[in-house]
Amino acid sequence: MKTIFGKWNIGIGLSVMAAFMIYGFVLVYLRDFAPGKEAWIASYSTGKHFEARLAHVHGNLFSLLNIVFGFLLVKLNLKQNLAKWASWLAMAGLLMPLGILGEVYLGLPFYFVLVGGLSMFIATVVLAVAIVQANTPEQI
Repeated sequence: MKTIFGKWNIGIGLSVMAAFMIYGFVLVYLRDFAPGKEAWIASYSTGKHFEARLAHVHGNLFSLLNIVFGFLLVKLNLKQNLAKWASWLAMAGLLMPLGILGEVYLGLPFYFVLVGGLSMFIATVVLAVAIVQANTPEQI
């Protein structure tokens, strides 16, 4: 039976990737064109500026991972239970870059970053297990 999971990973992954691309344009503006850009450049590799760039990079990476996970989940015939867990955990992984932004701009605690990073790691392991368990040609 073909899995029903993965479609949301692709859609959400593309949407979040587009949002972090726009955020990248904002970061370029702040570095190159904004008034007071010299202060931004002077503290470019420390503190909030570094974390903002970290969120941008991880946001696009985790979005891409969701797109890849979603594609694999749609195309491969995996066990439903493992596919569901991999799908939901990969989407929960997006809490990492969103948590970094929450820390930078809202002063939120770091828990979202840890939960998101751990979720993406576990999603990767679960997907790997699901693919290894799919041992017949019809399943892969």
